[in-house]
Amino acid sequence: MTADLHKELRDLLRQLRLPSVSRAWAEYAHTAEDQGWAFGQYLHALLQLEADERAQRRVARFLKQSRLPEDKTLETLERERLPAKVQRALPRLCRGGFLDRGDNLLLFGLPGRGKTHLACAIAHELVRDGRRVLFSSTSLFVQRLLAAKRDLTLERLLKQIDRFDAVILDDLGYVQQDRNEMEVLFTFFAERYERRSVIITSNLVFSQWDRIFKDPMTTAAAIDRLIHHAVILELTGDSYRTDAAKQRKDQNSNTETPDQAVETDNIDGAF
Repeated sequence: MTADLHKELRDLLRQLRLPSVSRAWAEYAHTAEDQGWAFGQYLHALLQLEADERAQRRVARFLKQSRLPEDKTLETLERERLPAKVQRALPRLCRGGFLDRGDNLLLFGLPGRGKTHLACAIAHELVRDGRRVLFSSTSLFVQRLLAAKRDLTLERLLKQIDRFDAVILDDLGYVQQDRNEMEVLFTFFAERYERRSVIITSNLVFSQWDRIFKDPMTTAAAIDRLIHHAVILELTGDSYRTDAAKQRKDQNSNTETPDQAVETDNIDGAF
């Protein structure tokens, strides 16, 4: 192949947005000659490389857009501590069928029971499968909606958010809303109803949601939309954070020298 033809081929591949083929076609051509590939095998290998690397780039882009905590994955999730019902549901949720149906996922439990980690671990698997997910604290998310409403751009923002297959609202129970905040959150729930999924973590059971929405009618309407098509899981057991703090305390006690122990006692006694 002449230098001019080589350059023309490279330019064409760039125009067609086939960067992997552009990079690897010559290397694969040598391999094809050495191994006696038919032309169809050569073409398939190149296109498969392009498809695989394009999928990898898409996942990397979706992961960046998701704003998911990097460390809260399925690999770091202590699955043995999850209730049996949650353990049974986990593989099915990671496959993402509930997104196809526009179902919601609602995770309840006291603080420190691993709700956020579980939601993020599922979301990481969904992103790896090519799904678009957005993670946000509920308080920050509500403020974004409120700012958009103030700037008369709420409809545009909701359309942008609609591109995500699932939106994770973390710590719904910590939101103490005024009427304007309540209204934009309800608008968001109503907009996604039966179309797109919402994943919610909350330390408040439904009977306490009047603390969030204040108005009984709005509370009932919000709950009705969320649970109509939903998987509802409760995380019980001991607090992860409390157990971790106990372990650190025990480790510190075991590594303490006699002199350090005496010094600590003196400090405690000074207060």
